[in-house]
Amino acid sequence: MGFVEDVSRAAKIILEADAATLISHIDADGISSEAIISQAVTRLGIPVNPVFVRQLEPMTMKHIPDDDTLKIFTDLGGGQQNLLEEAGITADSVLILDHHISQPAPGGTEYFQVNSQFYGEDYVKCSAAGIAYLVARKLDPANTDLAKLSVVGNVGDMMARENHGLVGVARWIAEDGADSGHIRIRRGINCYGLSTRPLHICLSNADDPQIPGISGKPAEAAALLCRIGIYQSPSDQRVWEELSSEEEKRLASVLAEQIIANGESSDGFIAEHYFFPDEMEKTPLRNASEYATMLNACGRWAKPKIGEAVCFGDRGQKYREAEHMLRHHRSIIRELCEYIIETGVEDLGSIQAIHTGDKYPDTIAGIGAGMALSKLDTNKPILVMCSVSDEPDLIKVSMRTYEKVLRRGVDLQEVLVTAAVESGGAGGGHNIAAGAYIPKGCEHDFTRRVNELVKGQFAAGQKDR
Repeated sequence: MGFVEDVSRAAKIILEADAATLISHIDADGISSEAIISQAVTRLGIPVNPVFVRQLEPMTMKHIPDDDTLKIFTDLGGGQQNLLEEAGITADSVLILDHHISQPAPGGTEYFQVNSQFYGEDYVKCSAAGIAYLVARKLDPANTDLAKLSVVGNVGDMMARENHGLVGVARWIAEDGADSGHIRIRRGINCYGLSTRPLHICLSNADDPQIPGISGKPAEAAALLCRIGIYQSPSDQRVWEELSSEEEKRLASVLAEQIIANGESSDGFIAEHYFFPDEMEKTPLRNASEYATMLNACGRWAKPKIGEAVCFGDRGQKYREAEHMLRHHRSIIRELCEYIIETGVEDLGSIQAIHTGDKYPDTIAGIGAGMALSKLDTNKPILVMCSVSDEPDLIKVSMRTYEKVLRRGVDLQEVLVTAAVESGGAGGGHNIAAGAYIPKGCEHDFTRRVNELVKGQFAAGQKDR
C-alpha cells in the first residue's frame, strides 16, 4: 500500500483501541512524536500511558506493560522488531510510527508500521514527528495545532539541515501549520538562537558555514552590527527576530560579501526558520530549533515527561523546570566542548577522535562533538567515545561532520553501522550525525576501522567528481 493508505490504516487501528501505551525515544523527535499522538488520542477519549526509553533494547523491554493496550511505538521500533517478537508482543497489538531503517522480525512476525523510509524521496526527510502529525491529522483534521510539534521534531532530528530547510512532506506540514496560523516561516541567516540570543552572539557562534572575522569573535560581530546601523552600541541586545525585513537583507548582504571575499562558499548561509507566533517572544519556545533544544535537554537529563508537559502547553511549573534543565544542559555541554578542545583529539588521517571516559554523560556526547568540531579541523568528521553509566560493558560512540564533508562522499550512518556490526555492536543515525554502541575494549580497532571506511568514502567521492 501507499503512504495515504498506511496513514489511514494507522488511524483506524488507533480508533479501534480501548487504551494505548505510547513507547518513545527521549530526544526532541521522540518527545514531540509522543506528545502529538498522545494529545490526538486523548482528544478521542482513549486513555494513554507514556513510556520513554533511551533506546529500545533487551533491558528496556521490561518497561513495556504486558497488557491488552495498543502499543504505539514512535521514533523507534522499526529497527527493533526482533525484540518485540522475542517479548511475545503480537502483531495485532502494535503500531509503529518511525523513520529509521526497518529490520524485520526474524521469526516472520509482521508488525505494521508507517515509516518514512518506505515511500520514496518526498518522505525520506521526514522524522517520526512528521509521521505522527499526519496520523493525528487523519484522526481529526482539527489537529492542525500539533503541526508545530511536528516541525520541532523534524528540525530537532536535523531533517532541515542538509537542504537548509524542510523538504517534501515535512515542508508540507510546516505550510499546513502556517495556513492555520500556528507557524511563521521565514528565511534568514543560518544561525542558532534567533529568538533569544543577542545578534552578535548568534553571528559569532556561526559555524556552518563559518563567517571569516566574525565566527568565534563576538566583539567583532558587535562592531560590524554597529557599522551597518543595526546596533546603536556594542552593548546592544537586539535579537534577529526583531529586525525589519530591510535590516535582514542589509545584514545578509554584508555577511555574504565577507564570506565570498575571503574565498569561502556562501552555500548554506541562508536557511529557512520556523517561528511560533503564539509563544512568548524571546523564549526558547519561540522557534523550532530552540524548542527542540529544550526538549533534548529534558530527555538527555532523564526528564522526558517534563518535555512532554511543555508540548502539552504547560507554561507554569513544568516549563520552569524545563528552563532550568536547559540552562544546566548548556552549561555541561560547554564544559564538554572545552574539555575536547583543551585535551585535543587524535588525528587518524580521515577522522579525528577522542575518548572522554566517564567524565561526561553519554547522552550529550554527540552534542559536544558537534560544538567542538567548529573549533577543530572542519574538513574531517569528529568521533567522540565515552562510557555508558548504566552499561559498564558498553562504549557510546558519536560522530558529527559538516555538509561540505558530505559533498565529498561521506555518510556517517553507513560508516558506523558497518564498523559497529563488525565490532559486535550496533549503529545508526544520519549521514551528517550518527551514533553507535560497541563492546568496551575494542575502541582502538573500532576507530581505526572507522577511519578506514571514511578514507574509502573520500576516495570514492573524489572519483565521482
